[in-house]
Amino acid sequence: MKRVVIIGMGFGGIRAARVLAGKGLDVVLVDRNNYHLFQPLLYQVGTAGLEQESIAYPVRAMARQWPGTRFHLAEVTGIDFEAREVVTDSRRIPYDYLVIGAGSVTNYFGLESVERQAFDLKELIDGERLRNHILTAFERAMVEPDPARRRALMTFVIVGGGPTGVEFAGALMELVRYVLAKDYPDLSVQAARVVLVEAFDRLLAAMPPELQVYTLEKLRSMGVEVLFNARVVDAGPEQVALHDGAIIPAHTLFWSAGVKAAPLAGTLGVTPKAGGRIPVEPDLTIAGHPEVFVIGDMAYFEQDGAALPMVAPVAMQMGTYAGEAIVAREKGETLPQFRYRDRGSMATIGRSAAVACAFGMKFRGYAAWLVWLLLHLYYLIGFRNRIVVMLNWIWYYWFHERQVRLITERVEE
Repeated sequence: MKRVVIIGMGFGGIRAARVLAGKGLDVVLVDRNNYHLFQPLLYQVGTAGLEQESIAYPVRAMARQWPGTRFHLAEVTGIDFEAREVVTDSRRIPYDYLVIGAGSVTNYFGLESVERQAFDLKELIDGERLRNHILTAFERAMVEPDPARRRALMTFVIVGGGPTGVEFAGALMELVRYVLAKDYPDLSVQAARVVLVEAFDRLLAAMPPELQVYTLEKLRSMGVEVLFNARVVDAGPEQVALHDGAIIPAHTLFWSAGVKAAPLAGTLGVTPKAGGRIPVEPDLTIAGHPEVFVIGDMAYFEQDGAALPMVAPVAMQMGTYAGEAIVAREKGETLPQFRYRDRGSMATIGRSAAVACAFGMKFRGYAAWLVWLLLHLYYLIGFRNRIVVMLNWIWYYWFHERQVRLITERVEE
């Protein structure tokens, strides 16, 4: 029986495993975490909207439903292409086919001070840490006698005007204005600032101009300060510095300005493309290694003259294709080259407000927000998770209340 090893249980890896299950292959799933994380909702953990357990699902619970599939918890440190073995921190795993979908990490573009000070949202623990930090900042503001430092504690700088930055900015402002304002009646929460910094002249660059304008107007109406053509170049514990010399007194910096391929990409011996991504052939394999597929954020694949974006829909379609390609080969068949079908993009701005572009149509406001909710519930893994998330959203919609306002770890100043 031939063995397929899948590295990474993100969106691409999960799709590949589903296709390969029950096809007469020995499928080994490898990840350093024992769960699949629904990363698009991680910002809601950071803003006290959801429990972290509600957006994650155990890999072993999925694997036991997939015939011929088993899971190995390990950190992958390299690939021995000659021996056809995956090198992990515990043992070597031989393979006949290999699917690499280790994802991405945050790209700080060499800004070391920013990397030390900023929060990001890539791992499940990041959401909890960010929530602890935000709530602790308000607790400290309660007892801070210096007005300037008190306001800096309630100032939050968000870098990056893509979907993550926009969604986090809107959710954080709603948390401050509708929830924390009631929790801290003796604190002038209205003085809190949420500052969204974007290096270019627009938000949501992949969206049509009219949806970009709607997003900007909606955020500003909520009280979010949006700075265009601005770049963060330095950061300290109590301030953020911009490229033009401006200083923003702030104790919280959130970075969503870019990602790059996971460090595993640098160990493959392949000359990388932009963002450290691995160039792949039309069938998503590495040149010279037709048994090795690279999918998701790690893969650099050009289509219609441009590289595909590092987003979940691309990873899912690549994962499905890699699985089908392996099955086809075992049958002595071949598939046409991979082609991504863009079904659109969307982003939520706040309660009853979102933007979406799909199937040539544009949506905004309540309709787009409802579509966003339904699609995220659909793609979320686990019936219990869907119910818990839906109940949290319903509760917040009717009562403007977020129940997960827990400081689970004291943050050192």
